Amino acid sequence: MPSQVRSTEPGPNEAPARDTGSRWSERAVVAGLIFVWLAATAWLRPLALPDEGRYVGVAWEMMRSGDWLTPTLNGLPFFHKPPLFYWITGASMSVLGLNEWAARAAPLFGAWLGSFAMYLFVGRWWSERTARLTLAALLVQPLVYLGGQYANLDMLVAGCITATILLLAHVVLSIEHGLAFRRALMGAYAMAALAVLAKGLIGAVIPTLVILVWLVLLRRWRVMLALFSLPGMLLFLLVAGPWFVAMQLRFDEFLYYFIVVQHFKRFAATGFNNVQPFWFYPALLLLASLPWLPWLYRQLGLGREAQRDPRRLLMWVWMAVVVAFFSWPPSKLVGYVLPAVPPLAFLMADGYLSRGVPGAKRVRWLCVSAAVSAIIGIAVAIGLTAFPRESSRSLAQAFISARQPAEPLFMLNDYLYDLAFYAAMTTPVAVVNDWDNPEMLKHDDSHKELIDAGKFAPKALATTLISPASFKAALCRSPVIWIMGRPGMSRQYPFLLQAKESFTRYDRTLWKLDRSVPALASALHCDPGPSP
Repeated sequence: MPSQVRSTEPGPNEAPARDTGSRWSERAVVAGLIFVWLAATAWLRPLALPDEGRYVGVAWEMMRSGDWLTPTLNGLPFFHKPPLFYWITGASMSVLGLNEWAARAAPLFGAWLGSFAMYLFVGRWWSERTARLTLAALLVQPLVYLGGQYANLDMLVAGCITATILLLAHVVLSIEHGLAFRRALMGAYAMAALAVLAKGLIGAVIPTLVILVWLVLLRRWRVMLALFSLPGMLLFLLVAGPWFVAMQLRFDEFLYYFIVVQHFKRFAATGFNNVQPFWFYPALLLLASLPWLPWLYRQLGLGREAQRDPRRLLMWVWMAVVVAFFSWPPSKLVGYVLPAVPPLAFLMADGYLSRGVPGAKRVRWLCVSAAVSAIIGIAVAIGLTAFPRESSRSLAQAFISARQPAEPLFMLNDYLYDLAFYAAMTTPVAVVNDWDNPEMLKHDDSHKELIDAGKFAPKALATTLISPASFKAALCRSPVIWIMGRPGMSRQYPFLLQAKESFTRYDRTLWKLDRSVPALASALHCDPGPSP
């Protein structure tokens, strides 16, 4: 390695310099700037369907019901994921109100946590210059920038996983340098517990695999044993365990459904969404990092001594383990690979600095790489704002402006996840479909989710998921009824031709059925309602 780099960075066998008060003041400023950058455009676009609408809708139901233990989807217990996202989002909306910025507090926190933890670790075990460049490379990555503004669980768990891995790596390096490590070890166990509460078992499995593979390659057997801590395990159980125990006490089939169905079967089975080939994630990471690839290539050219640096080896192992783990199952979503982006950002930054003090030309090319990456992320965020994906926001606004509180709402065939959030619904809605059709269970969509959730609350299921036959009977129970569905639903329900079409947007229509209208009452075969 060039002497310019060695003179500013501790070698693999050198202890890092101690932190000072001035360095922590600077880091506090950095923490604030990270958040400002990530949150700057998080409020622009409406919630995207299905993921953002689903998870924010569950958080809204938890908040307005006051039951902060049992997540519910349209009033039915929803155990696809654990509750940390809902707790953070619900708390944020309680303080900031029902808006998109508050709804995205959990992914923003995850992106901030992972980025700041990476900055602290690299600053501690390399140098402040390497830490700053790593942070810059990480924050301009479109996957991180956009993932921090996407309200699902992937960025939250990625941030917790990143912090867990870095805390454990800090413990390992501290042990080898004779430094105190107990508090960091307890912090790692607590962070792993939060990762489990964020998305399940992968929150603990991924950090464990990364650190074990790293230590095996280093042959650090004694250090490996030092990471197992009974107080740490107790802390882990105290943080992560109570929610699982509470849900199992309430619902007998909870653990089987959550662990076997939503973890092992989802990992191994092929009946879930977005089946992709094995090379999907390597290709995605290369494409998302395209402006930075010259600096990653430099990393491959480092000498054997640098490659044996345990700190660099950690980053390669970390990235490889995450990519390999999530490449194995057939179902692959973009957000799954987010825990691999922090080590990739370091490797690109380290590759750039590996040639010593950069000249003006190389600095210009680095600025171009950062600018292109940042522009891509910002352009996508603005593009999704100008041309949003299917959303119920405008439909909800039309609904709440025209509907009276006592007037019921029915959804035809599909459940609109984000309507509860945008319309501030205080009660579940009835969803009309042929729920006895076995085809409903073959697709990983809202139909299967509602059916699965209904198994935990059969009494509520009868009034929430109703058949077309029950729907026709329910139409005669209220003078005014609101219906949401696709425009072509009049072919299945001809009486909609006599209803008032109040609003249509994104292939969704809102109808008002007023039984005081004789033609509609006749089409429904109901007695006319009272005249207004």
